[in-house]
Amino acid sequence: MKRMIFFVGGLHVQKKSNASFHKNKMKNSLSLYVLLAPALILLVIFTYIPMYGLVIAFKDYTPSLGIFGSPWVGFKHFSQFFNSFQFGVTFRNTLTISLYSMIVGFPLPIALAILCNQIRVEKFKKFFQVTTYLPHFISTMVMCGMLILFLSPTNGLIVNLMRLVGIELPSLLSQPGSFASVYVWSDVWQHVGWDSIIYLAALSAIDPTYYEAATMDGATRLQKIKHIDLPLILPTAMILLILRAGSLLSVGFEKVLLLQNALNLAGSEIISTYVYKVGLINFQYSYSTAIGLFNTVINIIILILVNALSRRLTKTGLF
Repeated sequence: MKRMIFFVGGLHVQKKSNASFHKNKMKNSLSLYVLLAPALILLVIFTYIPMYGLVIAFKDYTPSLGIFGSPWVGFKHFSQFFNSFQFGVTFRNTLTISLYSMIVGFPLPIALAILCNQIRVEKFKKFFQVTTYLPHFISTMVMCGMLILFLSPTNGLIVNLMRLVGIELPSLLSQPGSFASVYVWSDVWQHVGWDSIIYLAALSAIDPTYYEAATMDGATRLQKIKHIDLPLILPTAMILLILRAGSLLSVGFEKVLLLQNALNLAGSEIISTYVYKVGLINFQYSYSTAIGLFNTVINIIILILVNALSRRLTKTGLF
């Protein structure tokens, strides 16, 4: 009985001391919480509070009746989208561009980071990094203008250069089948250097004793990359892959819209551009909200599945 009383009393003291510790920790970090407060308030106001508007996806919304005054229609707008001709086109194009971008754009920053990490001449390394980072700071509108000028079938720079070597390029921005390649490879050129920064940071955190031990064992550079670099940056790569998979169907809206024209519409119409046209141009608010909500739900499901797969294969995940 005495032991039980002592145990309960000790547990009570431990809980009290833990509560006191957390209270003191929060008190000491009060200034940090104050700095965080404005960003948190803005996030709640502009991100979470407007989410109540998602209910219009299940209503026939009209501005005169308001969100709560509009009649409920259930899954009418979802069914309308699934049965429409645009569902197959937009979903296929979005998935094609997204997967293409992931397959090409995910491994290349890793390769670039490893390549940069192997450069031993410091001045050339800095020049190489700056050169690959700079395209990231070109705005989307300027980038699209450059692509239109360079790929113009009459006076485009790339087209004329190819003519000098006897190759006649077709009008790439006029062909639906070429749109995904133009979008993905221009995106890779613009962002591959910037995306490699986080992998360079992970490589710089590797303990140098691993390389020293490998050198003493006679390992070559390729063997060091295979057995040291790649395994140790794998957790970082998996986290970034999960984040990328979570936005698989969220293809860059601005760039697609700016490169889109009547000739390539069959290969460039994606979910986000279709939502824009239906919602803001044709004023079908409920229908466009339903399409956007469907896109978000699919992204969440993909995120959960990829995270579960990552935790099973590499013991690394977001949650």
